[in-house]
Amino acid sequence: MSLRLVPPITLGLMACAAPALAAGETEGPTVLGLVGMEIAFLEALALIALACLFVPLSRALGLGTVIGYLVAGIAAGIGLSFSFTRHPGELLHFAEFGVVLFLFVIGLEFRPARLWEMRGTIFGRGLAQVLACAVLLAVPALLFGLDWRAALIIGLGLALSSTALVMREIDESGERDTPFGQTAIAVLLFEDLAIVPLLLLVTLLAPSGVDASWADNARALALGLGAIALLITIGRYALDPMFRVIARTRTPELMTAAALGVVVFAALVMASVGLSYAMGAFIAGVMLADSSFRHEVEADIEPFRGLFMGLFFVAVGLSLDLNAVAQNWLVIAIAVPLLIVLKGLAIYAVNRAFGTEHRIALRIAFAMAQHGEFGFVLFAAASAALILPGDVASVVVTIVTLSMALSSQSDRAYRMVASEQKRETIDEEYSDADGSVLVIGFGRVGQLVAQPLLEKYNVTLLDHDADRIREAKRFGARVHFGDGTRAEVLQAAGAGRAEVIVVATDDPDTTLRIVRLLRRQFPSPALVVRAHDRIHAVRLAAEGVPPEAIVRETLLSSLSMGELTLQALGHANEAASSVVQHVREKDAARLSKQIVAARDAGGREAIVAAIAPEPVDRA
Repeated sequence: MSLRLVPPITLGLMACAAPALAAGETEGPTVLGLVGMEIAFLEALALIALACLFVPLSRALGLGTVIGYLVAGIAAGIGLSFSFTRHPGELLHFAEFGVVLFLFVIGLEFRPARLWEMRGTIFGRGLAQVLACAVLLAVPALLFGLDWRAALIIGLGLALSSTALVMREIDESGERDTPFGQTAIAVLLFEDLAIVPLLLLVTLLAPSGVDASWADNARALALGLGAIALLITIGRYALDPMFRVIARTRTPELMTAAALGVVVFAALVMASVGLSYAMGAFIAGVMLADSSFRHEVEADIEPFRGLFMGLFFVAVGLSLDLNAVAQNWLVIAIAVPLLIVLKGLAIYAVNRAFGTEHRIALRIAFAMAQHGEFGFVLFAAASAALILPGDVASVVVTIVTLSMALSSQSDRAYRMVASEQKRETIDEEYSDADGSVLVIGFGRVGQLVAQPLLEKYNVTLLDHDADRIREAKRFGARVHFGDGTRAEVLQAAGAGRAEVIVVATDDPDTTLRIVRLLRRQFPSPALVVRAHDRIHAVRLAAEGVPPEAIVRETLLSSLSMGELTLQALGHANEAASSVVQHVREKDAARLSKQIVAARDAGGREAIVAAIAPEPVDRA
């Protein structure tokens, strides 16, 4: 079978057409004179039209894009009679490739050392959260009169959160490197791993599962570990050389095809031993996290990821069983909010028990309280194994779908409960953003940085604080409003045209996110970056910022105070300057060594451990 690279929109059309072609339903009668693939493309066009109608409407109403995609799917199921409406499960299964691509992109952000550093959170907190939620959510099923096996599977299935939805929220808010983002991602990774033993549990609990031998289970476990070891070996020794050879061809579409090929290969290897597609893609991403090609690969994958994620949510809406909703509407209306609240309480309690502060634990609880797409897989397997009656399976699938639909409002609900208000926004236009220098962050440091630049150059100033912008306007300074962590804002502010970009934001994590984005999408301008402290400087250097372009915010002022103190003690100006210059050179040499020592470290804690403190000696 040959692989031919096609544009993202064409791939999306093929994605919609694939289930129909697989079922052979595009052959036979003509529709408006169309046959075969033409009918499939017409069906895909209908889905695209519905998405283009409902997604902008949903965003205009403040409901988010996910609700728009879900409603488009529901509308297609009600109003259209096409192949994908008769077999929505096939489209849903195909569209799960969006989740696979999402996990691959996440893996690109996790160096192996960083992943090892998070092992306690993944397997400790992840296991505790899944078990606590499963126990609590199984109770209503038992009270409803279901068998303990069915209640156990329902509790475990509902305990799993939606990787697609939670990661979309984290991604859109730019919080991958915050405590909230790190904890949520770690638990989601554990849940992706957990689907494998959960499916095995379904086999063991099934009436026909008693014949499964321990030897068969041990063999399945060995195959899974072998597949993971194979992917790690290939990623460690083959991927970087492969991309290096492909890069020499200077053929961008070949690099895109190779990136997609890596994802598909990793997913198929894991699927061949009964493991999760998404897990394979994540491992492939982790193996490329240290590669010099990771930013280019991520940029190539991004259009496909967004397209398939939208298709996934449309398919979720299509697979909603409206008859089951109509017949059990009262049970569903009570169960959806009740189960979301119970799950949120369990998540909050577990995170507080692990020492997470109240605000972050509350945020995690609201973000992960919905049920996830892996519930569809588990409940389908349980229904096929005769553990769940067919009508019960339809009801719980509907509960999962509706909870996913409601989760688009989780951030708004969190802010209402936590009494947090969204940052005030200002309508902005960037027609005059044509400076050769772009300064991001107009706080106490950015204001001083801009003063000498404004004497000689046209400078574009960017900040995300509406009050600060209004204050600057009183003094005649034109500061553009915009979030520097968003690519479209940087593009509009002239990041692609600037000769130099100064990142002067005061939050270290925000600075890191901006630098990563600039290195990935705007590599041409030179960077000058404000560092909060020494550890932050090392982390910035790990992102590719030259050490000489990193300025610790307290370094020069502290050395200046030291020089003035020496002069006050009676040292001559030249002697005091010489001592300070010697200290500065020694500090720069020490920082260079620490950057090399921490090159393979992951998060902040690993970098701290990698940097050995040195005693202060006399000059």
